[in-house]
Amino acid sequence: ILVAGQPPLGVRLGEPSPREFKARAPFTRVDLERTRAVRLAARRAFVELKITFMQALADVPQVRWLHAQVRSAEEPVDLWLLRAPVFAALDGADPEFRQRRRALRRGLDSVFPELESASGFVPF
Repeated sequence: ILVAGQPPLGVRLGEPSPREFKARAPFTRVDLERTRAVRLAARRAFVELKITFMQALADVPQVRWLHAQVRSAEEPVDLWLLRAPVFAALDGADPEFRQRRRALRRGLDSVFPELESASGFVPF
């Protein structure tokens, strides 16, 4: 119902009515370049993480199925889901495996930075 002197229902004073609304272009050239740069950076981070996973599994006996899973990963979340079996394959006190686990943690932290909750505990 329209009342004289009042805006139509759902329209506030001072805002353009739907008939007066002029849409701007959805993306400018700068916006497109920015989104492309973000996509490229995300892809580069994923590829680096995938390489880190492959290097961590290099020369590890009896993990051929895990190599295949890492090779077929298409998104960072695929690698995130494989982290437990990879860490299990690198279990032990061998200094080389310890270094590989550290590299994996750094790689995962670079792609998934805010997954650790803050706690009062500090590592030794």
